Amino acid sequence: MVMTGRPREFDREVALDAAMHLFWRKGFESASMTELCDAMRIRSPSLYAAYGSKEALYLEAINRYAATVGAALWSRLDDAESARAGVENMLMAAADMLPESADGPAGCMAMLAALSDDWPQAITDAARQMRDGSLERLRAHLAAGVMDGELPIGADVDGTARLFLGIYQGMAAQAKDGASSQQLRKVAERGMAAWPVTLLPGMLSD
Repeated sequence: MVMTGRPREFDREVALDAAMHLFWRKGFESASMTELCDAMRIRSPSLYAAYGSKEALYLEAINRYAATVGAALWSRLDDAESARAGVENMLMAAADMLPESADGPAGCMAMLAALSDDWPQAITDAARQMRDGSLERLRAHLAAGVMDGELPIGADVDGTARLFLGIYQGMAAQAKDGASSQQLRKVAERGMAAWPVTLLPGMLSD
């Protein structure tokens, strides 16, 4: 016998976006179930039926963040003609995206998840995997720069990748504290001064 029931009274993707923005702004613990239901415009039974639990909802939300906001930012690495331009484009895009705006809360959702040791392990693991993925993406981007001759042979790819990820993380923290896009652009500009220099023959000292 075919079972039928009432159709869902909400758009699951729209509701997930609303949950993502609330978690992004407040974090896992501070976002209450009442606030989530209000933001998603659903009742608690519907939330549990659709997502299973608050933890499962957060995991879907942070994956949504990675696939939308995160992807738009980190794709800037690959959209440039050089390794340096890619990193600079990413940091400048971050300066524009990290402050609070009509598009989202301030800061980075994956970085916010690093600030608490009390959150469920599955959440902290997922956020760490995202941060590790960003680090690996930077490593690969810089390694390609070495292969292309843009960066010096023997350049510390891992250390440089960690430096620029650290600059991004610092910008995210400052944005959360109210730094403006203009202020963050100055951070990015200063950060790019740390780019490894390839010494040309004429630049070598005697």
